[in-house]
Amino acid sequence: MAYVDSLLSKCTCFSKLKQLHAHLIITGNFQFYTCRAKFLDFCAVSSAGNLPYATHIFRHITSPYKNEWNAIIRGLAQSHNPIDALTFYVSMSRSLCKPDALTCSFTLKACARALARSETPQLHAHVIRFGFAADVLLRTTLLDAYSKCGDLDYAYKVFDEMGVRDIAIWNALIAGLAQGNRPTEALLLFKKMREENMEPNEVTVLGALAACSQLGANKEGELVHEHIKSKNLDCKVIVCNAVIDMYAKCGLVGRAYEVFNEMKCLRTRVTWNTMIMALAMYGDGEQALELFERMSQAGIDPDSVSYLAAICACNHAGMVEEGMKLFDDMDRCGVSKNVKHYGSMVDLLGRAGRLDEAYKIVQSMSTVPDVVLWQTLLGASKTYSNVEMAEIASKKLVEMGSNHCGDFVLLSNLYAAQGRWHDVRRVREAMKGQDVKKVPGFSYIEVGGTIYKFMNGDKNHPKWNEIYWKLDEVSLRIREYGYVAETNYVFHDIGPEEKENALCYHSEKLAVAFGLISTPDRTCISVNKNLRICGDCHVVIKLISKIYEREIIVRDRTRFHRFKDGACSCKEYW
Repeated sequence: MAYVDSLLSKCTCFSKLKQLHAHLIITGNFQFYTCRAKFLDFCAVSSAGNLPYATHIFRHITSPYKNEWNAIIRGLAQSHNPIDALTFYVSMSRSLCKPDALTCSFTLKACARALARSETPQLHAHVIRFGFAADVLLRTTLLDAYSKCGDLDYAYKVFDEMGVRDIAIWNALIAGLAQGNRPTEALLLFKKMREENMEPNEVTVLGALAACSQLGANKEGELVHEHIKSKNLDCKVIVCNAVIDMYAKCGLVGRAYEVFNEMKCLRTRVTWNTMIMALAMYGDGEQALELFERMSQAGIDPDSVSYLAAICACNHAGMVEEGMKLFDDMDRCGVSKNVKHYGSMVDLLGRAGRLDEAYKIVQSMSTVPDVVLWQTLLGASKTYSNVEMAEIASKKLVEMGSNHCGDFVLLSNLYAAQGRWHDVRRVREAMKGQDVKKVPGFSYIEVGGTIYKFMNGDKNHPKWNEIYWKLDEVSLRIREYGYVAETNYVFHDIGPEEKENALCYHSEKLAVAFGLISTPDRTCISVNKNLRICGDCHVVIKLISKIYEREIIVRDRTRFHRFKDGACSCKEYW
């Protein structure tokens, strides 16, 4: 049937494939299962094929052979609805034709794409029952499925049970840990891999860089970057993009820009977008817009992501008119807007106090505003003490079924600032009634190549006594500069001292204090926080940067804050 392969290779579009199908039927070749299997595989997987057509043909085969089942399951696994592959797998298991290792592999890939967490262990049991457990490639696919479904403990178990591990199995687990909110373990595994003389490749470093980005671990990131340069992996544009993103998310936007300017390979649109967004997050709106212009001059047309990054740059720099112009230019340039563009404009206008205009943007949307957009308007309303607008946004969030603690906390804080304690109690009772729990704040700091995590009021660190002593010292020194704790948003039924204590031991303050006692004088301290930095912490860290002559970089949920000489790069626009 070699001639079938030759004919299939000439089918560059679906119409030619249908003609070939007719030819094979007329000549009688389609009765041979090897011919049908090759045709189905090509039709189900190739760009010239058509999966529904392949499925239709398959359903009319009386007793499909194994290769025919595999062809259709493979095609479905790669489709927009990979869960359908599992349905066919179940049907195959109930037929006279039993799955082989390839069938299990294709179905596990479908589980990974469909995030089918409950089905993956069932496939794992089948792999063992059918005697395929020794297949290294299949076990790698199994580990990848567990990782992508978020079942990292099982992924680790598969990894530990493997006597011989190739590069693919290491990569699968490192990537899974990095993407599954266990970045510290991903970096430990990366170190272990190198200790066992396994050479990291392009895929490995992408996982390690993603872990560094999550943690803001610039020292670890620099080590990964050194390996990339030593092995000439920086000739790959996808690796360079990841390095730029890593440095940017570690607060080293200058290093990110160096990598961008010194790239050996051709920059793609993704490269430009990554660098523009990095400058946006750092609050350098002017340089971000300059790069946006350079992108066009380099012959790369901005897409919707480019415009989003540029509008975000205007947002974080308070460049309202420039942001509005970009938003209008999207229509002129034929670039479609999505809810994120509208959300950025609402944020831009909201931060500037132009709440009525922000609300008009929401009302002008052709699509339904999402939860994040109403949360943005609620946040702006709280900043400018606009109770009426806050209540409109809050009502919409309730209607949409939002159960996010931040929505309730923002409204509660706004009422507290206005002294409306009855409304504060009402909001907090609603939180209890809906079992809404506040997301705990935590911060990371890297010292001496080790990453430390602090929670609010944390006393788990071995040096917690020294950390708290340092904070007491900080508290005394900043008062000499006129500091008064911002206790407006702390609940009114506790005394002034308890209110200050509630603010004093926020996770970012603990991390900064640990940095002060653990690093040499005048060196930079870098902290990564999971939530938005609070107003009191912002004031305190500005004063710390001045008193202790430290540059302090805090990456919070929305942007970077670079504190130096008593000022912040956000220019109080955050």
